[in-house]
Amino acid sequence: MAGLGDAFDKLKKAATQNREKTSEGIDKATGFAKDRTGGKYDEHIDRAGGAANDYLDRQGEEGERRQDDPEEQR
Repeated sequence: MAGLGDAFDKLKKAATQNREKTSEGIDKATGFAKDRTGGKYDEHIDRAGGAANDYLDRQGEEGERRQDDPEEQR
């Protein structure tokens, strides 16, 4: 299972380093889900997409703070 955790950490790092493209992917996925459900769950899908983008932003901000902190670079 350690390999899975390492892979997930690499994925999170790549996603936060490429926030704009990741956000575009989230937007495309929400649009696809809304099309497939015929608008029935738009409110829920929008909320989930917003939460995903908010999480992505928080992770990116934390990563930027860690890069600026000399204690974290050891």
